[in-house]
This record gives sequence, C-alpha cells and structure tokens, in this order.
Amino acid sequence: MRIAIVRYLDVARTSELDAAIDAIFFEASNTKSFESEAARTAFRERWLGRYLRDDPQFAYLAITGAGDVAGYLVGAIDDPASSKVQDPAITAFRDVAQRYPAHLHVNIARDHRGSGIGGRLIDAFIADARRVGASGVHVITSAASPNVRFYNRNGFCEVVRGGPADALVCLGRALG
Repeated sequence: MRIAIVRYLDVARTSELDAAIDAIFFEASNTKSFESEAARTAFRERWLGRYLRDDPQFAYLAITGAGDVAGYLVGAIDDPASSKVQDPAITAFRDVAQRYPAHLHVNIARDHRGSGIGGRLIDAFIADARRVGASGVHVITSAASPNVRFYNRNGFCEVVRGGPADALVCLGRALG
C-alpha cells in the first residue's frame, strides 16, 4: 500500500482529520481509562494537543492512497526540560535533554504497524530538526516497552535510565 508522508500544516484540518489522529493516539496509548473526561482531555493535551497547537511545523502525517491517516509524528525542537511543562520524567533526564533537545512522539494505526511508516515519519522529523540546527533528538519510554527496539532500529541508543526502579529509558540520537 502506498503511504505518503506529509506535513500536518500542508493538509486541511478537519474534524475528520482530528478524529483520525485522536483514534490512533488513544488506541496506541498505554493509558486506556480516565477518571473523567477532563482527565482524558488533559492527557491528550499533554502528549498530542500542545504539539499540534504550538509546534505544528514539526508534525507529520502518514496518509494512505485512500486518504486515511495511517500514523502521525509530533515533535518539538526545544528542550522540554526548559518548558513550562513540569514532568518528573522530563526533569529526571534534564542533562540528557540538553544534549538531545529535540523530542518526538510517534504513533501508527494498528493495521499499519511494522510496515516502515514510523521510520519514515522519524526521517521527516530528523531532516527538519537538522535543518534548524538541533544537536540531537530523544525519546523517553518504558524500559520494558517493545518500542525500544523500534527506536533502536531508527538510530536511537540508550543514553540513561531513570524513574522508579529505572523503569524509564531515555534514548538519544545525535544529529551533528
């Protein structure tokens, strides 16, 4: 199946597009239940919404030939430890984030996983991160997560572990 990687800013933003991105976001998330609709909305804002709003130039979509969203990547170039978002996972990796300031979140629809789309989305982000002079990019995930292998295949290496019982891993990729 033919998949095009496009910039989020280059497509018409419709309620159908938002719904497709949200469906992938919530399906791929480890968090499946929320104490309230407000908690669900805050979760979406933290891990997706603020990127689409504040850094849409670093958001990319994988679109099928039929026009469906197969996946997306959102990211930012700025060091998250210097942002107003205070998160123990971010602050625990403050030194690493200074070396690898850019960061991303990538999610692929279940039917399209394992087809190389995630790597293509990362390549698009990396190209733009390099273009604007980012020295490196990082991701933070559960050390036990299968997505660690995905990131390793896409040029990321373990930099440090942290959090309770070292359950989180920060993977970095130098861009210099």
